[in-house]
Formats: sequence, C-alpha cells, structure tokens
Amino acid sequence: MRKRIAVIGGGIAGLAAAVRLRDRAPADTEIIVYEQGGALGGKLRTGDLAGVPVERGAESFLFGAADGGESAAVSLARRLGLGGSLVHPAARPAALAIDGGLLPIPAGTLVGVPGDLSALDGVALPDSDADRDTGRPLLAPGEDVAVGELVRSRYGDQVVDRLVDPMLGGVYAGRADRLSLRVTMPQLARTAEIEHTLRDAVRSAQARSKRVPGRPVFAAVDGGMSRLVAAAASASAARISLGLPVRELTRTPRGWRLTLGPVSYPPGFSAPSEGPGVGNSAVPQTDDVDAVVLAVPAKPAARLLADAAPEAAQAVGALEYASVALVAMALPPGAGLPDLSGFLVPPGEGTLVKAATFFTVKWPHLAGPDRPVIVRASLGRAGEEARLQPDDRTLFAQAHAELSRLAGVALPEPSGFWIQRWGGGLPQYAPGHADRVVAARAGLPPGLALAGAAFDGVGIPVCVASGERAADDVCEYLEGL
Repeated sequence: MRKRIAVIGGGIAGLAAAVRLRDRAPADTEIIVYEQGGALGGKLRTGDLAGVPVERGAESFLFGAADGGESAAVSLARRLGLGGSLVHPAARPAALAIDGGLLPIPAGTLVGVPGDLSALDGVALPDSDADRDTGRPLLAPGEDVAVGELVRSRYGDQVVDRLVDPMLGGVYAGRADRLSLRVTMPQLARTAEIEHTLRDAVRSAQARSKRVPGRPVFAAVDGGMSRLVAAAASASAARISLGLPVRELTRTPRGWRLTLGPVSYPPGFSAPSEGPGVGNSAVPQTDDVDAVVLAVPAKPAARLLADAAPEAAQAVGALEYASVALVAMALPPGAGLPDLSGFLVPPGEGTLVKAATFFTVKWPHLAGPDRPVIVRASLGRAGEEARLQPDDRTLFAQAHAELSRLAGVALPEPSGFWIQRWGGGLPQYAPGHADRVVAARAGLPPGLALAGAAFDGVGIPVCVASGERAADDVCEYLEGL
C-alpha cells in the first residue's frame, strides 16, 4: 500500500527531510510539506536591494564537516545540482569594535576561546594563573555548563566579555553565561572531559578538527539562498501546502491524523479545491498519514506533541528564543569603509548593533565599480526585545548612526534600505538542552521524528543533517511495518 508522510515545517530542515524521503522511500510514496507561512525556506530568504541579492537571513554555511568531509549543506547543494553555483567569501579580516576602535579578531580561537593566551594582541587581558591543572578533567562525562561559566573560571572576565560573547552573539544572539557548552561548542565539551586545563582542551579540540588545506571555510549560493530552497522543494516532488497550519496531531491505529486550520483563510490564500473537509469551511480539515517529520520551532512543536507525547512536549517547550532584526543599506560606490569583511560588537559597548557585514566586500561576486556598497547589520540580543520595537525608519536611523561611530567613518545616506525582523528567531540553548532533546526523542511514539534548530543547533549544515536523520528514522520505521 502506498505510504503518505507529512513534513510539518517548510524551513531548510523540513525540506532536507523531504528530499531525503524522496531519495529513500518507495517511488510512489506521497510526501506533503505543511508550512503555515506564505513561503518556504524559514529563515533562508533572499531579498533585493538596489539590484543586488541580499540575504534576509543566514548568508552562508560551513563548507567542511568536523570529520574532514563536506558539510551536509554542501552535499545537499550538490544533490540539488547547485554545486557549480557555490561561491566563497573574500579573504578579508574581521574585527572587534572595542572602546571606540576596531581591533583584529585574534587568530586561532575556538569560537572566541583562545588556546594561546599570548595571541590576544591586547584585545583582552586574560587571567592566565587561573587555568591551573587540578589533577582532574574540566568536566565530568556528559556534564554540561554555560560557556561563560567555564571560560570565566579559567581565563577571566575580559576573554568572555570581549571575545566569546561577541562571537556567540553573532551566531546565537545570546550570552555566553546562558548558552550550553555542549550545544554551541561540542568539540570543546568533549575534550574538556579529558583535559585538565582549558588551554589544552581548546588545543585538543582544534587538533581533532580535520581541516583540509586550501579548502574554503564558508560557502553560499550564487543568486541567494532562496535558490537552495526552491531546488529542494522541486527535488522532493512533495505536495506543498502553504498558509494552512497544522493545529493538532493525533495518533491513530494506522498512523497520524493532522487537523488543519485556520477555517477562514488569510488574504492572498484560498481554500483548497480538493482534499478532506473541502466544501464546508466550518468543518476542520484533516489529513491521515503514516508518519510525520516535525520540523517547527519549540513552542509549536510542544503544542503538537501535547497529546501524543506529553513528556516530550514538556522537554521541548522549555526552549527560549531571542528576537533579532537585520538592516541592509545600499551606499554609493566608494563609501570609504574600513578594509574589512565586517566586525562584531561586544555587549559591553552598549549598542543595538551587534554585528556588521560589509556584504559586497565580503562577497566579491556581488561587487563592481558601479554597483552599490551593501552593508548589513544585525540588531539585538537575547533580552533586548524592547529595543527592537521602534518602527523601521527609527531602527534604521539608529543603526546608521551606530555603524558610523563603530566603523569610524561618516557613512553616507543610502539609496535604499530594508529591515527584516525575526521575532523569536534564534534558539537559546541553556545547559542541559542536549539531554532534554535525547529524553524528548526517547519519548516519541513510533513514526514521529523531530528535526531542526529547536533540537540540534543552528546553522544550515546542522539543520540539513537534522532533517536527513529524521527522514532516515521515519523510513526505517516504515520499512519495518
């Protein structure tokens, strides 16, 4: 009998799951991707500014994996026929904005945690005497702590405040004192179970990373990440349902029943012309499937799991999120920017801007003598939601003024700008998150798998790998029936 599989969530994790399902499942398997928004891709979205494609979400992904192979994102791009469209950033340094100046980011750190305290170049004054060998490993097996707790105890406050916090803030919009070491720096967590000093743990983690000489660190898709999204949707050959949220997930004797809504359709959408419930808008629609991949953020995942797996729902629902905004502005050619790819801003500087990318400098395939200079900045950290409430014009004006001060250049007025708001966009992984996810997955009924940043971490490669693992789990379940 032909199987039907629902993928709830049309972000990159859900789409990667759909592609893997298409590759592994029997050819007649029906795959349905339910995305409650009006477009696929989640936080992968390419916009246009002054004729230049500019990302409104993630702008790149890691090229390599920890085992020395290619990352899951690169493998997916090749699977989708986009291998020849991968582009790489220019070899330009980045900086830290500290005390009114731009200082080079010290080389050789692991997400800001140095293995050589002599290489900090005045960025921070470490407490080198605190990193003593006490005769036992830094962490017990499986122990998880906040990144800031470990690094402060070994290197002092300045290394955290000036190096680790801005590095983590650039990725997670969170604070080192609240983010899980085991989720954000898994390599360091593993070596900390063996090594007796933080210096040795960092060096050991770096030595275990199988970097391939000459291989680029990052990659992006020429034309924008939206090409990756569209290609994945096409390759999956899935039926795509947009603007129709899954309101309820119920176990049935043969699989799962999805209750769909809302009853009244938002502007721009119309009721389906076929399917259960069509013809009577007062009757909730339902869809029966054999298995489900749940690839949505924590809160909607917890709501959908509430009846089928209440303990898993409780574990999943504990995850908090930070809100951020992105501002992109098109400056005239020759804007006089520093010769950098961008800079990070430690929280202690007090600015709303936490990171800036000189987008057309970093990505030379987008630059040209007559093309505008695009600057993209990230605004807001965890706990700063109120600072993101002003309207777009006010946020832009503040970002423009702060960027001018931080860069030491009076930026000209742009020919255009946009603001992209991501309310509750970035997960904040508190210590113990990984154990909570293991417990949640262990409590799931058969035929239901979890995928995405809410569970396995941020970054396109992590989300792709998470979606593919969920698809594998579902396929193995269905093969065993």
